[in-house]
Amino acid sequence: MRLVCISDTHGDHESVSLPAGDVLIHAGDVTGHGTENETRSFFQWMSKQSFKHKICIAGNHDTFMEDDPVTTAQLAIDSGVSLLNASGVEINGVHFWGSPITPRFMHWSFMLDEGAPIEEHWNQIPLNTDVLITHGPPFGVLDVVIREDMPDEAVGCRALLQRISVVKPRLHLFGHIHEGFGSKHVNDVLHRNISTMNRHYQIANDPQVIDLT
Repeated sequence: MRLVCISDTHGDHESVSLPAGDVLIHAGDVTGHGTENETRSFFQWMSKQSFKHKICIAGNHDTFMEDDPVTTAQLAIDSGVSLLNASGVEINGVHFWGSPITPRFMHWSFMLDEGAPIEEHWNQIPLNTDVLITHGPPFGVLDVVIREDMPDEAVGCRALLQRISVVKPRLHLFGHIHEGFGSKHVNDVLHRNISTMNRHYQIANDPQVIDLT
C-alpha cells in the first residue's frame, strides 16, 4: 500500500504536484484563514485527485471545519474523503486513526488544554492503530519552533507522546510545525513530519511517499 502524504498546504493545495499512490493523506491546516470558501475549494480539489482512498484531518487554522462540522462532513463525503476527527478507518486491513487536536495556544481551532482534557482525548487512540495521523507532533519529536527573538522551543504534546508509547503504531504522521519536516524513529515508532510548507509559509517540501508492507 503506497501512501502519499501532505500537510499544512494552507489554501495553496493547487500548487502541490502529487505522485501516484493508493492512499492520499492530508494531516491538517488545509486552509490559510479557515473560511468556508477555502474549505470548499480544498474539498473540490481533493475530489479531483485520482486516489482510491483519501484521508484528511483538520488543523488549527481550519476554523470553518470546527464551527460547522455538519457541512464539513458532507463536503468530505461528496469528495470521497474519509474525514477523521478522533475516529478511524480501515483500508485493506490497515487501521488508520486521526485527530486534529493540538495543545491550546492562543485562540486557534481544534485545541484542548494540557492535563486531563488532552490526556483523555489521546486515550481514545485504539491499541490496534497501525497509522496514526495527528495535526501536531508529540513532545521532542520534530517539534522545534525557530524563534527570531527568543530561544527555539519544542512545542509538541507530552500526553500524545505518552499514548504513542503505549499504542506503538507502525507509523505516525503529522505536520503543524513546518520547520520540523523530516522523519525520526523513537522507541520503534517511525514519526514523519509531512509539512508541505516551510516556516515562511511557502510550498517547499515534496509529498512524502511511504510504502507500507
